[in-house]
Amino acid sequence: MSKGVLVDLTKCIGCGSCYVACKLYNENKWSDKAPVNGKAAKLADENWTVVKEYNISRDNCNALRFVKKQCFHCEHPSCASACFTSALRKTEEGVIVYRSNLCVGCRYCMVACPFEIPKFEWGKAFPVVTKCMMCYFRVINNEKPSCVSVCPTQVMQYGDRDELLVEAKLRIDSNSAYIKHIYGENEAGGTNWLYLSDVPFAQLGFKTDISDKPAAAYTSRYMSLTPILGAAWGLVLTGIYFINKYRKKNAAEKQMKANDSEGGNNA
Repeated sequence: MSKGVLVDLTKCIGCGSCYVACKLYNENKWSDKAPVNGKAAKLADENWTVVKEYNISRDNCNALRFVKKQCFHCEHPSCASACFTSALRKTEEGVIVYRSNLCVGCRYCMVACPFEIPKFEWGKAFPVVTKCMMCYFRVINNEKPSCVSVCPTQVMQYGDRDELLVEAKLRIDSNSAYIKHIYGENEAGGTNWLYLSDVPFAQLGFKTDISDKPAAAYTSRYMSLTPILGAAWGLVLTGIYFINKYRKKNAAEKQMKANDSEGGNNA
């Protein structure tokens, strides 16, 4: 059964404990170019989770809302279906993990993800793709993800996805302030991070035009051809290599003959 997290945005005070815990656990650096909080907060190669601030106008007054963002860990991950080297895969726990040693840097996962989550280390000599992996080694040891474990206001609840959906529906039924929608229940075929809000999700930066049909259904048909194309491209590169090698060898031999001729004439 997939593990998941229910995020109740009505409880978030924007303290930042979650992204601090994420940075510490994953040993990610802080960057001035990519803030982890505030109105300009954005996911980046070093930011696997952020808390973005929104100023919402409601009932003739302004209200602040804070939204924690990270990988949604889809039930049917398009990033994994697009990855022909299995660098990205879904585990039995429902966590989408990434293995950099298998990655070839094609970045198809970035194109395939409907939520635009995976990021690329553009500034590094040997770049890899990065994203939240839900503290996978904590999950398999029956521990909560680090961000969940430090939240002082219980914004996040960790558990089995099916049970979290039941809890989310109970909260909606018992409190009219909630929007009658659980974000992640059906989006892109369902995600393991689920959200509740008292503000329309579109006003909080959530993509609301995502189909309920898994994005992987669109990518798998075409990406199944990728290994064939990759192999063909490998043959092309190999051919180019040997052609260049042959040309260099011929050029070297001609240069040697020219040197020998000049040497003989000088003698």
